[in-house]
Amino acid sequence: MTGVDVLIGADGVSRCAWAGDDGEYQRYHDEEWGTPLHGDRALFEKMSLEGFQAGLSWITILRKRPRFREVFAGFEPGIVSAFTDDDVERLMGDAGIIRNRAKILATISNARLVDALEPGELDSFLWGFAPQHPRTPPASFADVPATTPESTAMSKALRKRGFRFVGPTTMYALMQSGGMVDDHVAGCWRAAERVD
Repeated sequence: MTGVDVLIGADGVSRCAWAGDDGEYQRYHDEEWGTPLHGDRALFEKMSLEGFQAGLSWITILRKRPRFREVFAGFEPGIVSAFTDDDVERLMGDAGIIRNRAKILATISNARLVDALEPGELDSFLWGFAPQHPRTPPASFADVPATTPESTAMSKALRKRGFRFVGPTTMYALMQSGGMVDDHVAGCWRAAERVD
């Protein structure tokens, strides 16, 4: 261990400490978090899962993600947008996901909004809020904000369009996980890769 913000795993790799020693969390850290993500379906999935995560730990969502993908038809907006009240009840009865009616209804409602967009429109819309200039790796997690002016603007613009469960903190988490910002801390191999 090199400090509270970076951990050296059993594999000798220096990672952001939040990845801990959980293999799935380490894989997510190494391969997904902070990696630019594009595509309407992929970003809709990320937006939906970040909404489900609100108030919970991300590892909870990550462990349930395969089931979420299964019951939400791979987060294909065109399919999810056609979900009915029967689907809502089916989802509410599924212990493999987060059974929160408001979040389920928001995901379906958001899918309808995404489905009404032109192909690629969600991608370009969300990425339009990414900071223009990447910042240097934060020295510690104390330097990582919960919200930014960009995530606040993204949240406001999405809400204006009718999206739900898209608060500024949730949207900053989306920006982090979707690689619109890169908050791997100094000393993490991913941060070192970025500045080399």
